[in-house]
Amino acid sequence: MKKHNFNAGPSILPREVIEKTAQAVLDFENDGLSILEISHRAKNFQPIVDEAVALFKELLNIPEGYSVLFLGGGASLQFCMLPFNLLEKKAAYLNTGVWAKKALKEAKAFGEVVEVASSADANYTFIPKGYSIPTDADYFHITTNNTIYGTELLEDITSPVPLIADMSSDIFSRPVDVSKYGMIYGGAQKNLAPAGVTFVIVKDELLGKVSRYIPTMLDYRTHIKEGSMFNTPPVLPIYAALQTLKWLKSQGGLVQVEKNNIAKATLLYNAIDNSKMFVGTANKEDRSRMNICFVMKPEFQHLEADFLKFATSKGMVGLKGHRSVGGFRASCYNALPIESVQALVDCMNEFETNN
Repeated sequence: MKKHNFNAGPSILPREVIEKTAQAVLDFENDGLSILEISHRAKNFQPIVDEAVALFKELLNIPEGYSVLFLGGGASLQFCMLPFNLLEKKAAYLNTGVWAKKALKEAKAFGEVVEVASSADANYTFIPKGYSIPTDADYFHITTNNTIYGTELLEDITSPVPLIADMSSDIFSRPVDVSKYGMIYGGAQKNLAPAGVTFVIVKDELLGKVSRYIPTMLDYRTHIKEGSMFNTPPVLPIYAALQTLKWLKSQGGLVQVEKNNIAKATLLYNAIDNSKMFVGTANKEDRSRMNICFVMKPEFQHLEADFLKFATSKGMVGLKGHRSVGGFRASCYNALPIESVQALVDCMNEFETNN
């Protein structure tokens, strides 16, 4: 039976990326060694990093003056590494979900933190609007896609201070005006690579301005100077990331990828909105294309476990919603084909007809 992978992360990767990475695990570039056992200093690995950086810059049209880094520790380490490097006196945060709240909490250890707006009172079902960003803040932090609650910022906002974005779950899902950001970061395990590598795109001129001592390993300038090779990088995930970047380019780049993502999201949201049994949880104007969250209407909630069992029997994987929200979550990342979304819609329609 064909499996349809709706896992929220680690999540689906393009099949050709998996196959190429698997081959490299067996024999890297016909060298007789696995990529798992080569040195990161090997002459045939440096080009992997260089090409990955070049494709990052090409696909996102990154302007001059920005560095692309591959680090460890996940986005969660960036929650403290970011303020360590950039927060001198005050930072502003938009609280749109669990990960935004965690980032805000870590920043408080380094200076004053202003929560400009929050949707916590509504269980994060919308993206706050109409807030003001303090012009004396060192930076303004946003989380562009909220995987647990299914909300997403789909436009690059204009900020009077350096804009910092956690794009762990929607990077490469649409074109981004990088020039509007001081830094973009994220864990790779959604749209880029297996877990184990973190990407950082940072504007060089923002660095080196705080008065505190920054430990060597936590200083972005260390990793810029050493080309992400200050310590042993996660070699396998970087290789897989390169294969994904090549795949994205072969799909027609981010303009085409966004069209594909819009088509998938439209298909599933239309099915939810036209259903007598299911209902979406996020405000319509803030709905995520990456993580589509829905529940059963009150009169059908006793059937949630039955639907999950039925969907599993049809090959659906990873549909159970986050424990803090319940219901269902269909993560429709770049690598998920529209055929899988159609299969889910058919599954929902069949279950509704039978019940």
